Amino acid sequence: MLGHKEIIKMGNPILREKAEPFTVEEILSAETSQLIDKMWRVMDEAGGIGLAAPQIAISKQLTVIRLGDSSERYPGIENSPEFIIFNPKISVLDNENQGFWEGCLSIPALRGYVERPKKILVRYLDERAKEMEVELDGFLATVFQHEIDHLFGKLYVDRISNNELIVYEEEMEDLT
Repeated sequence: MLGHKEIIKMGNPILREKAEPFTVEEILSAETSQLIDKMWRVMDEAGGIGLAAPQIAISKQLTVIRLGDSSERYPGIENSPEFIIFNPKISVLDNENQGFWEGCLSIPALRGYVERPKKILVRYLDERAKEMEVELDGFLATVFQHEIDHLFGKLYVDRISNNELIVYEEEMEDLT
């Protein structure tokens, strides 16, 4: 799928804002529960594996992530648990970088080769406002960093070191 009408695209100023953190009361509210449900729906309809609230024009620190081995956009990935992430903080555990061809629902039809830290620790609040911490490496670490970047006004294209490594998805088959 090429996109979803509720997802804003690169160029919309909301994608460049630092999103506001949630209070515990906000996390536990019925409105936030409805927002989480909406985000899963929009992400699934668009064929994504992660979605940040700013991508649907809500400048708040919330992202949802679920890797599925049935993903058409990222074939061959392994399933992951569902993550609902409020107010995240990332610590780098390994300064060695790894690179993946990243895509973004807010930048349809393009991919870019991005190198990011290989191993990270993410502290966040879950949907019950419980403090969580998860140590990540591999592709899932990259997905977390990509989605959390959205909460701080960054897009993956900002992290591409070589502009020759930006391609249209339809050209990817020739490169991989």
